Amino acid sequence: MNDVAAVVLAAGKSTRMKSELAKVLHPIMGKPMLAYSLETLRQLGLGGIVVVVGHQAEAVKARFSNYPADFVIQEPQLGTGHAVQTAMPALDGRQETILVLCGDVPLIQADTLRQLFQRHRESGAAVTILTVDLPEPGGYGRIVKDDQGRVLKIVEARDANPTELSIREINTGIYCFQYPFLAEALEALQPNNDQHELYLTDVIAEAAARKLQIVSLKTTDVRSFQGINTRAELAEVTGRVRRQINERHMLAGVTLIDPAATYIEADVQIGPDTVIFPNCYLMGRSTIGSGCLLEPNVKIQDCTVGNRVTIKMGTVMAESLIADAVQLGPYAHLRPGSDIRARAKVGNFVEVKKSLLHPGVKAGHLTYLGDAVVGANVNVGAGTITCNYDGKKKYQTVIGGGAFIGSNTALVAPVTVGAGAYVGAGSTITEDVPPDTLAIARGRQVIKEIKPK
Repeated sequence: MNDVAAVVLAAGKSTRMKSELAKVLHPIMGKPMLAYSLETLRQLGLGGIVVVVGHQAEAVKARFSNYPADFVIQEPQLGTGHAVQTAMPALDGRQETILVLCGDVPLIQADTLRQLFQRHRESGAAVTILTVDLPEPGGYGRIVKDDQGRVLKIVEARDANPTELSIREINTGIYCFQYPFLAEALEALQPNNDQHELYLTDVIAEAAARKLQIVSLKTTDVRSFQGINTRAELAEVTGRVRRQINERHMLAGVTLIDPAATYIEADVQIGPDTVIFPNCYLMGRSTIGSGCLLEPNVKIQDCTVGNRVTIKMGTVMAESLIADAVQLGPYAHLRPGSDIRARAKVGNFVEVKKSLLHPGVKAGHLTYLGDAVVGANVNVGAGTITCNYDGKKKYQTVIGGGAFIGSNTALVAPVTVGAGAYVGAGSTITEDVPPDTLAIARGRQVIKEIKPK
């Protein structure tokens, strides 16, 4: 399809969303709405993609700067016809066909667009329209045809008469145009409507007036073209995308105990034989290995998790690396920069931040490890904290391999505990502890008799 260029209409604010955020930037399972349309178009191998932006144009352009598309700004925004007029200078004229669609139709499939293009090419039509029958057409534009079934025009619902409103075949807003005809017809557009805007649908009426061929392709996939103009529609489409994602993972060998209560964003990867319990949220570009177990209420964002990892209930983690056979939780918290090596155990109510835990480390309970390097097979007792912040700067704690940190210890950074060293429970360590020694830093226990009253 390298002789086809696409124009994506993404300039609107959509006041019905009642949001300061541009509509096409609203997220659907971890990706902005517009990303779905652009990725579908990328699959087609088109000769070019032009995105028409307007509201929050710079934010939209910045968010999609890595996509193979050109961006043009529609200002002011005077309708769909005006939007395509704005895009035309960015097209180099080498493409024979212009595909036009909206950026708020994230469910549209590449195969549907291929079928539309195939119909357009085989028919030799000036315009080919993707349509669908709806039992309740609502505010969609109606496809008006003559007695022989030839398309005469598309009339917007707000401009339609009662007879036209009774039509059930509606315009999805997706078209193929012959490039020369489109360029000429756009120049002839007039704002002859209640909104005083230039409608792209009037191009179809122009084709009919010239007695050019107009054909339609009626899709049976009613849901694929659904646009988003309200928060309710956003939630409905998000639910469909979520179900598609979950089904894809299950077909690849992942067990979802309750798919209806599992939330996996679009870019997450999961290995086979991993079992995921309800109310788990897997976000961003997280990768989960094979044979893992995720208990309920786990949240993972932008993490890489190895194989055979057990993540117990209530664990929250972000931007962290987890090696094979690690055990996390319940209710562990891994903040960005955590690197947990093989067979380590991070237990209940343990928080790790920007720290490296070497293989076999055990931190079982009620512990904070921040800006720390913990050697292999270290045991960190309950209630241990690394005091890494002095109010201005962060400092590092280093614990050598095989060391034993007693419960309720405070390690005041910068400080090093040598390999094989022991730290007595209840100690506050402010100086380095040499390897293979015992450090005790606590008040002496005093026992006094109590005089009878």
